[in-house]
Amino acid sequence: MKAMIFAAGLGTRLRPLTADRPKALVEVAGQTLLERNIQKLIDAGVNEMVVNIHHFGDKIMEFLQKNDNFGITIHVSDERDLLLDTGGGILKAREWFDGDDEPFVVHNVDIISDFDMTALLRAHHAMNADVTILVKSRATQRYLLFNGQEKLSGWVNKRTGEIKGDVKRYQEGYLHELAFSGVHVLSPTVFPALERYANDAGSVFSVIPFYVQQCSQLNIYGYQQATDYHWFDVGKPETLTQAAQWLSEFDK
Repeated sequence: MKAMIFAAGLGTRLRPLTADRPKALVEVAGQTLLERNIQKLIDAGVNEMVVNIHHFGDKIMEFLQKNDNFGITIHVSDERDLLLDTGGGILKAREWFDGDDEPFVVHNVDIISDFDMTALLRAHHAMNADVTILVKSRATQRYLLFNGQEKLSGWVNKRTGEIKGDVKRYQEGYLHELAFSGVHVLSPTVFPALERYANDAGSVFSVIPFYVQQCSQLNIYGYQQATDYHWFDVGKPETLTQAAQWLSEFDK
């Protein structure tokens, strides 16, 4: 199984911790974010992955080399010349995923969680999905919108009131709001549409607007785990501290 870890972010919210290192190499409970997520993916059956780099990218390359790529095949997608955002980053890594019928996991490096990765993958196969997005019921400003079959139908920004997708059904109360959790499963079937989108949007673009634009053409579903789980976006100091406190107990 294959995966991609987004490790190219600037980590501005974590400064000064990221003043001399990439966000991926910030430690939480004595272990870097990158290593924690590599090990989580390996435990789920991943044996080949892509790690994209930008900010202090050379340090990530050195870290992977020092650890012998953690015993698996790891490709580096080099974005040091231009940070491509999430959609552009996936498209740049296409060569390692395209031509393979198997889906691959995309995981933000700043997500620490004990959700069940295997169950997420099972759901992707069961729904015959092009994309399956890990979602959670939590407070945020921006939500993905889903119909009763958990198919993606739109997006809303609660602060600005902006709505994209099936606006009418959302306003009539037929769609429900769930928050993106920084992990998604993609089948290579998305690449032709992703490339067409990039032809209009340019090489630098976020994957979420692509999903919203394509939700009527592609099978894009949300997956909400039936049982509760711990989840932290550790891109800011306060949540990094919360995750460290939890991991200090979890790792015992």
